[in-house]
Amino acid sequence: MMKKIWINKAGSFNEVEKFNKDYYLAMSRIERLEIVQFLREIYYKFGRGKNENRKRLRRFIKIVQ
Repeated sequence: MMKKIWINKAGSFNEVEKFNKDYYLAMSRIERLEIVQFLREIYYKFGRGKNENRKRLRRFIKIVQ
């Protein structure tokens, strides 16, 4: 099944915030939870798994002259 892709053009950041708020409030609680779960899965699949070395701060300093 193909999903429709659409774009919203806004004139200001306030319009974008209002549009996003209205968009997500129009969804059911279950739909919003499904989106959160999908984003979590993407994060763990792509963001966290490949970059294990980014968990901690760097413990060395590189001096450049």
